[in-house]
Amino acid sequence: MENVLFVASECVPFIKTGGLADVVGSLPQALKQNEQIETRVILPLYDEIADEWRSKMEYLTSFDVKLGWRNQEVSIFTLTHDQIIYYFIANDYYFTRKGIYGYYDDGERFVFFGQAVIEALAHLDFKPDILHAHDWQAGIAVALANILKPIDGMKTVFTIHNIKYQGLMPIDTFPDFFELEREHIGGMEWDGMLNCLKSALFHADKITTVSPTYAEEIKNPYYGEGLDPMLIEREQDLVGILNGIDTREYNPLTDPNLSVNYRSARAKKIENRIILQKKLGLPIEGNMPLYIIITRLVEQKGLHLVQTILEEFIQEDVQFIILGTGEPEFEHYFSDLANRYPNKVSALITFNEGLARQLYASADFFVMPSKFEPCGLAQLIALQYKTVPIVRETGGLKDTVIPYNELTGEGNGFSFANYNAHELLRVLRYSLAIYHYQTEWQQLLRNVNKSQFSWKDSAHDYSNLYEQLVPTPIYR
Repeated sequence: MENVLFVASECVPFIKTGGLADVVGSLPQALKQNEQIETRVILPLYDEIADEWRSKMEYLTSFDVKLGWRNQEVSIFTLTHDQIIYYFIANDYYFTRKGIYGYYDDGERFVFFGQAVIEALAHLDFKPDILHAHDWQAGIAVALANILKPIDGMKTVFTIHNIKYQGLMPIDTFPDFFELEREHIGGMEWDGMLNCLKSALFHADKITTVSPTYAEEIKNPYYGEGLDPMLIEREQDLVGILNGIDTREYNPLTDPNLSVNYRSARAKKIENRIILQKKLGLPIEGNMPLYIIITRLVEQKGLHLVQTILEEFIQEDVQFIILGTGEPEFEHYFSDLANRYPNKVSALITFNEGLARQLYASADFFVMPSKFEPCGLAQLIALQYKTVPIVRETGGLKDTVIPYNELTGEGNGFSFANYNAHELLRVLRYSLAIYHYQTEWQQLLRNVNKSQFSWKDSAHDYSNLYEQLVPTPIYR
């Protein structure tokens, strides 16, 4: 039996700001199908975690963590949800705040979290063979696991969900945060700063990222965010494993957010669309192609491309709905466009999970022209709701969306290669043409219906990786 402890800053259903939480919530569920692996998860106990979960937690223990010159008390709580055991690290100073990120001392907060995880190992009723940490917020736990060796033989895996975010701090904070010899600075420093992500890349036994294409991209300076030399150095230990989605959670046949549930019937998607059009005040046009964007409104998501060509594209007989919040530039642009084209465009400058599901269930096309995208879950959700994705060929988008080929009948969506607005416009127009060619459109929909991105294959890949690190099962 291999014991695996996930270390992460967020996890559904307790706390979520993005796809990291979905992965940390659903991958342990998939791994439990392997009877030789037991997975548990350790998280901060944020003030934002709802009382419905807090009321189910049991107090486990308390101890002090020394963070440089500070002594901070840690309390550990635990609960079991859906047969997975979760541990929560409580500390009033660092985690009793509104929201979970965006504070001036985020670096210190998650250095503390990493220290607390390592200290907690002596107090838990669970001795991991593998500590599997996710993104920069958990990076220090990997470094300290390697330096301090709190459990004999414990191996480490570190997963990069987005290399852009690295957890940077001034180098002179090292003695403030760590009781370590200065020789260890080299494993944590990059470009004159303490770097939590680099700390994990240097110390981890294995490094994974969330798609095979992204694993190759981040060894290139354009995508590597300055860390590409380190990743080239460690490329023998770097592997891309594609994320999946929880197909129980994202299921149009059972989703309670939908007005009309369905398996794959287009007629029922059109029923959902008409209800949505009424709700949003758009003209009732069940057969007019509906394109949607559901995203954070930030440059990474390719929205400058959309800005350049969207007004031209909506001169066609289409409707377009945008759902999301983010940078004021994009919020104002989409709101203004909706005001000027109220019969064509609806801009929902908010985020609501139930509304997002209704959009997926109503649309023909989902548009995601990202500048970079480590994996992307939204295109997988779109396919699950039988909506055709239109993406740029980067990261996990390239690995999951196969461009439709009229000659062979293969493909489950549309894509374009270069980060270029007119390439996006070309592929939007091509998607519209295929929509009106019934033979090709029906073939494309059949391909979409066959697309499967559950966690089953990915969980198998992680199981194999763990076995490489701990080849002989340890029975307790």
